Amino acid sequence: MKFTLQKESNTLSARAGLIQTDHGKIETPIFMPVGTHATVKALSNDELKAAKAQIILGNTYHLYLRPGMEVMQGAGGLHQFMNWDKPILTDSGGFQVFSLAHLRKIEGDITTFRSHIDGSLHQFSPEVSMEIQRILGSDIVMVFDECTPYPCDYEYAKNSLAVTHRWEKMSKDYLRSKDPMWDHTQALFAIVQGSVYENLRLESVKFLTDEGFDGYAIGGLAVGEPKQMMYDLTQTVCDALPKDKPRYLMGVGKPEDIIHSIARGVDMMDCVLPTRNARNGSVYTWDGKINLKNQQYKNDFTPLDPTCDCYACKNHTRAYMHHLYRQNEILGMRLNSIHNIHFFVQLTHEARQALMEDRFPQFYKDFFNRYRVEEDHSEANAVHRENRRKKFEKK
Repeated sequence: MKFTLQKESNTLSARAGLIQTDHGKIETPIFMPVGTHATVKALSNDELKAAKAQIILGNTYHLYLRPGMEVMQGAGGLHQFMNWDKPILTDSGGFQVFSLAHLRKIEGDITTFRSHIDGSLHQFSPEVSMEIQRILGSDIVMVFDECTPYPCDYEYAKNSLAVTHRWEKMSKDYLRSKDPMWDHTQALFAIVQGSVYENLRLESVKFLTDEGFDGYAIGGLAVGEPKQMMYDLTQTVCDALPKDKPRYLMGVGKPEDIIHSIARGVDMMDCVLPTRNARNGSVYTWDGKINLKNQQYKNDFTPLDPTCDCYACKNHTRAYMHHLYRQNEILGMRLNSIHNIHFFVQLTHEARQALMEDRFPQFYKDFFNRYRVEEDHSEANAVHRENRRKKFEKK
């Protein structure tokens, strides 16, 4: 993998670059659609390409459970299995271990967990995660890490970071001791952790850059902390990371989060939001999110977004999409998903174009003058989730 920095904003930290992999190039900044189970939900590969998706994600934890590595190896890896000829990034399973805290136990470098599907016992370690990703054959492999919750006290975050750094080094040592299983190379990205503590984040950056990786991700954000805190920590980490390697902010996010993150120096982002919300009747436009469940769209015969050239906007109206949602029609979920993926990819494409043409600060300003940003309930929701988790564990 090769990364070339092509352009930097004069007044903000935004930048444009080019990642070259054996399965093709990735122009950054880029939004990466999430294909958890070897599919971006409801969309075909042709529809993803029509939306100009350059790279998609696969989920190590879920693909390990189903269809399993025997099937994946027999298929010749994830690219062959899903017939996708562009780059793929796979996560390590660390976030799923975090999100299924009530089903797992960490002892040393071994994480034992119960499948959320059938309750069967399984074990992950840095080496196991790397071997699964070797079989999957992703172009970009993520190290195995522990994602801290929010809120999280300092001592927990510090101890977790020590574990994560050990696991990341073990991940690197294992993957680099092996040849790729398929006929293409695999890059390895480290993950900067440290919860909401700036000194721990900077400590993580130093450790990981001293170790040397092909790229650097920022993990453990967008898990419930206040938005401004996420933006400030993103800026701090990006400022400390090397300029000659790609930067990936994991699990982000909403359109406003994407633009704020690009302005702070992020190159790559991903989130399940476009397709998840699409299935629930919500679509994104340059003016903000609209909820097709609402009665106001029953007689609205305009496109979802008049400026969008996706299949859904060129062929159907809000009234029709409102009707499909009300009738629980699969077509409505598909059309909403086509539009949302197109919008998110186009959003980063427009940001890149503005960067290449030396007008990103104006693009940034124009976006927020037009886009209706939703109220941030993330911190309250995170505290509620943490209280529920504690209550569950007591039971």
